[in-house]
Amino acid sequence: MTDRLVGKTAVVTGGSRGIGRAIVDRFQSEGARVLTCGRGRRPTDLNDAVAWVTVDVSVSTAVEKLADTAQKTLGKVDILVNNAGIQIEKTVTDSTDDDWSALMDTNAKGVFLCCRAFIPIMAGTGGGSIVNLGSISGYHADPSMALYNASKAFVHGLTRSIAVDHGAEGVRCNAISPGWIMTDMADAAFDLADDPQAARDAALARHPVGRFGTPDDIASAALWLASDESSFATGQVFVIDGGLIAASPLQPGLF
Repeated sequence: MTDRLVGKTAVVTGGSRGIGRAIVDRFQSEGARVLTCGRGRRPTDLNDAVAWVTVDVSVSTAVEKLADTAQKTLGKVDILVNNAGIQIEKTVTDSTDDDWSALMDTNAKGVFLCCRAFIPIMAGTGGGSIVNLGSISGYHADPSMALYNASKAFVHGLTRSIAVDHGAEGVRCNAISPGWIMTDMADAAFDLADDPQAARDAALARHPVGRFGTPDDIASAALWLASDESSFATGQVFVIDGGLIAASPLQPGLF
């Protein structure tokens, strides 16, 4: 590793597993002091150097306590990664009021609450970098995931607004839109198909790079956005999808 975050502090939501854990591990290995959180208990395999807080990011008072704990633990906050999110596999007509509350409270409200709580902290110490986790689903609707798709479109829009409204305070805000990253959420999406393996094979064939993504692929992008190397980047949504949405829907090899 290259110690690209030495002297920096970072808060990463949803860092117990998947993309969030990969970002936590990468930031810590690059020299940052890291605090992460989740709804459950501290994972037993989390690096001892990483601070843990049990918190529900959809609750405003809990997020305020998270921000206070982060300041006391880290002294300052240079980087905020809003990764916490859930997925519900339903269409609009199948979705209930409870589904709306569960998903939107975490995926949309949770990002808003964390940004609202941490922007003043960052601005008070000269600024910082916010990295929100969006999705290609915020651009191109995945079947039977209506609320998830909508929540990610919200994240993209909020990202641009924060960059415009708070840039003068030294706060940069960008989003990463992952494509098919092999996590439990991706497995759940493929399982919606009548033939999950056929769905995987068809999806893989549409990736010019010839593979699905890994959490480490997203962690690499988050590292750049968190570092000073990206100091002129703000208000952008960076698609990391192996070329999936750049390609024609026509299957390779048929023409």
